[in-house]
Amino acid sequence: MAKKIGHVVKMQIPAGQATPAPPIGTALGPVGINIGDFCSQFNTASQDRQGDIVPVILTVYEDKTFDFILKTPPASFLLRKAAGIDKGSGKNLVKRAGTINRKALTEIAEQKMQDLNARDIAAAEKILEGTARSMGISIS
Repeated sequence: MAKKIGHVVKMQIPAGQATPAPPIGTALGPVGINIGDFCSQFNTASQDRQGDIVPVILTVYEDKTFDFILKTPPASFLLRKAAGIDKGSGKNLVKRAGTINRKALTEIAEQKMQDLNARDIAAAEKILEGTARSMGISIS
């Protein structure tokens, strides 16, 4: 028989840097799992993604056991990283924050393909172009 799900928690954590301190501890405290155990499992699972923000979906069962799924980094993080900027433009249509080339956009689309609602790379690139435009990043 399948376990009953108690809680589902979604977080974005820097890869390999989970600690029981806030904000992770405050998010996981109310669900009643061993926070140190989650942090150690997350850090070992995300060891190869150092420097990236990793979205994680944590499923906590009623018997206080848990499973988690690691997702690909957010599109905005990957676009900022490719453009070499710290943040997007506050006035995206007036002031450009940075520029990336088509090749970088295709690489990001291939990386994000598993988490996007797209059938092919061209559709994934369209989604990422919209994100880039809203951040003030132009594509050359």
